[in-house]
Amino acid sequence: MLAEVTLGGDPKGKTHDTAPRITFRSAIDQYLEMVQGEVRPSTFRIKRAYLTGAQYFGPLHRVGLNEVTKQAVAQRLAAIRQQTSDTTAGRARAHLSAAFVRLMQEGIAESNPVIGTKPQDEKPERDRVLSDDELAAIWKATGDDDFGRIVRLLILTGQRRGEIGGLMWSEISDDAITLPAERCKNGRSHVVPLTEMALEIIRSVPQLVGREFLFGERSSVGFRSWTQSKATLKDGCAPWNVHDLRRSVATGLANLGIQPHVIECVLNHAAHRSGNQGVYNKSSYAKEVQRALALWADHVASIVSGEERKVVPLRVS
Repeated sequence: MLAEVTLGGDPKGKTHDTAPRITFRSAIDQYLEMVQGEVRPSTFRIKRAYLTGAQYFGPLHRVGLNEVTKQAVAQRLAAIRQQTSDTTAGRARAHLSAAFVRLMQEGIAESNPVIGTKPQDEKPERDRVLSDDELAAIWKATGDDDFGRIVRLLILTGQRRGEIGGLMWSEISDDAITLPAERCKNGRSHVVPLTEMALEIIRSVPQLVGREFLFGERSSVGFRSWTQSKATLKDGCAPWNVHDLRRSVATGLANLGIQPHVIECVLNHAAHRSGNQGVYNKSSYAKEVQRALALWADHVASIVSGEERKVVPLRVS
């Protein structure tokens, strides 16, 4: 500065011409405005949660956008990995990198500090199917809390964990769950018939005034504490994860003689609509799905109680 004054410059006057400082958070807000109309609502909610949640990149929110370093990003990812899981850190990293790429394209960011940070560890494709004894042990180990109710509903319905963990009261009727398209992975709405066992679990959930979600500690989101809750479950089983329940339900239905196309409908997969069949066959197989889940619930009740399975006639409307 002294040299500049000696040469006739005015460093103080120069600072007045400097462009306003763009913080990481203000740039993220700009990015979210850009992509809101480009992605599905459910994807946007997840993206916003990762990028604006204090537990993820909160310590960087007030830092200048172009002052965010690779070291700072790596430290945040390490903290996320330690507090939650490697999977969560990997997803947070992916959303952050996508944001920086777009901000660079728009001329807002100078570089992407996510490049070179530790990615999510590659995991082999899982084929774990839980036995009847394991399913019964997990059922009995679950408590009368959010995680316990969710796990039991997952065992009874075979749906994805996010679909059940994010259940809203408006999606539940007297005999079914109706998942809107924006909450389903394949973008197709899905009706899940509810057996009496599933309804009993739902009825046990306290319905709080002004709260739309059944599960989770905060009113604005559904259940999120998957890793922590799973770690406290004392079921005595070999290592398993929540998604293994979905695979186990599908396998169990097949073992009970349910046809593959009906199982695919239970899971809301698109496999039964491929090729010409998908063009001409628009059936949802609603009655078959209802019968399949009723048969499965009867099977679950038998393995949990240890009694012989007794098929109860189902009234199909």
